[in-house]
Parts: sequence; C-alpha cells; structure tokens
Amino acid sequence: MIILLLSSKIPNETINFVLLNSISMKTLILGVGNLLLKDEGIGIHAIRALENETLPPDVSLMDGGTGGLHLISWLQGYDRIIMIDATLDDNPPGTIRLIQPRYASDFPHLMSAHEIGLRDMIEAMSLTDNLPEIRLIVISAADINEVGTNLSPEIQAVIPKIVQLVKSLL
Repeated sequence: MIILLLSSKIPNETINFVLLNSISMKTLILGVGNLLLKDEGIGIHAIRALENETLPPDVSLMDGGTGGLHLISWLQGYDRIIMIDATLDDNPPGTIRLIQPRYASDFPHLMSAHEIGLRDMIEAMSLTDNLPEIRLIVISAADINEVGTNLSPEIQAVIPKIVQLVKSLL
C-alpha cells in the first residue's frame, strides 16, 4: 500500500489530502529446507506456522522443499518473494537476519545444504530479466545435518518471530 500525504496551505487553515493507493503485490512466501534434517527444515516449519495466520488474499504460501532450479516456473508471476531458510554462520542459533539479494553473490556464504540450488535459481531468474523483489529471511542454525524431524529448542523458539517478520513485510 502506498500512502501519499499532500499538504497545501490555505490562509488560516491547512488542508491535508491523504491518497491511499492500494497497489496489490502478488507475494509468494517460500519456505525451503529438509524436514528430515531438524533445523535445516526451519523454512518448512515456518510455512506451516504461517498457514495458521490470516494473510492478505494476494499472498501465497509454498513448501519449496530443498529448493533448486525446478522452482523457477512456480515463482514466475509473483511481484515479490519472501524466502525462509536456515544458514550456518557465526551467529548464535536462532538469530534471524533479513537480506535483500539481487545476485547469487548476495546470499550468505554458508547457507544450508541446498544453497547452490537457490543461488542458481536467483541467478537464472536475473538473466531472464524476470526477477521479482526478493527478501531472504535466514535463521542461524548450529547444525543442519543432524537427522530428526523436530527443531531444536533454540530454532523452535523463533518461529513466532519469523511469522511476525513475514507479516511486517507484507
């Protein structure tokens, strides 16, 4: 939504005009990860949490699995994509960062096991001039290779914060 506030002075009074222009952006929230590798599946767990939220009608949710070039055809037609994924970095587990990548090189250096697929996907979309606005929410994990279907307590605890961040971006 764009809010434009125009102010015009008229003798002895001020008139304020507020123009609300609802320009709808078709948005995809894409969670990626592997549910069999505990914290590596945070993107999918976040999508499941968002399924219980009231979201605008122009917002779609997608479980992107482990990502990759095969997702390109599914992503075309969106004005904005919000991706959620795990990353290995020097931050404490559960740290949430918001990145706006334009090129594959803008991704964190140690994203999860499927980082090459996501990087390649972004690069391919940019080469076709069909790159929507992309926001990447990365959640720091201590280990993305531990087998299990439940998130660690540190990662589980940040799901409400991820949901809140996603909703603030809409």
